[in-house]
Amino acid sequence: MIKHIPSQPIGIFDSGIGGLTVAHAIVKQLPKENIIYFGDTAHLPYGDKSAATIQAYSIKIAHMLLQQECKLILIACNSASTAAFELIKEYVGTKAIVMNVIDPLVHHLRDHYSHKHLGLIATRQTVNSNVYKKKIDDVNRGIKITSQATNLLASAIEEFQNNPVIDSLLKEYLTPLKNKDLDALILACTHYPVVKNKIVDFFENKIDIIDPSDIVAHAVKTKLENHDLLNTNGNSNKHFYVSDYTESFAAGTKIFFEEDIALEHYPLWE
Repeated sequence: MIKHIPSQPIGIFDSGIGGLTVAHAIVKQLPKENIIYFGDTAHLPYGDKSAATIQAYSIKIAHMLLQQECKLILIACNSASTAAFELIKEYVGTKAIVMNVIDPLVHHLRDHYSHKHLGLIATRQTVNSNVYKKKIDDVNRGIKITSQATNLLASAIEEFQNNPVIDSLLKEYLTPLKNKDLDALILACTHYPVVKNKIVDFFENKIDIIDPSDIVAHAVKTKLENHDLLNTNGNSNKHFYVSDYTESFAAGTKIFFEEDIALEHYPLWE
């Protein structure tokens, strides 16, 4: 077993800005932790890629984060969590803790939404995998899931963020769910909290909108506490790497962290 120390960074990766929703929540809840974020902007979005392709990307990114001596690697992407979590865990072994964004959310639903009817929006990769339905059925709490693939939404958010063009996409995707008598809607893609206010407005504040960001951040905190790896003396150094520089990612980091963030181009695929 490799011995880790609290000052080692947390590694977070996603295809683009979506994982910033989780990274921001982690920085808020764990203000002393050092963060390394990798946005695979050269290949976004992951949701329309095959499982084998996502696995290949994810393993290479995990290797890079291990080289940065991360104590914990968080797959901050539902599509990669679905396709690559078990493979990355096997690849990483004891070199780091590996977490995904799905299991903490399922545990939250188990504890707070028993016998409720929940809608779920996600990429086609996540919806077609049925991973949420399988895991929620396994907890046996009588939770019903109605899923809707919203495949263009992640790339639209990446490109336009809160631009009004998003409204027409949301109307197209969410209208089929509006008459389903839902108790809550799960945002099962880390990009979607960027437009959470628009989704709340669409449903006229009548149902819960479940944003996984804080739930996942709390799970990361608990995991580090359980392994005596919580950093209580750090100064929250943040390093952001991208596989391809994009204006939208640069703008996204500034919005989330309210500061100019230096992006380092890390050409992982050359």
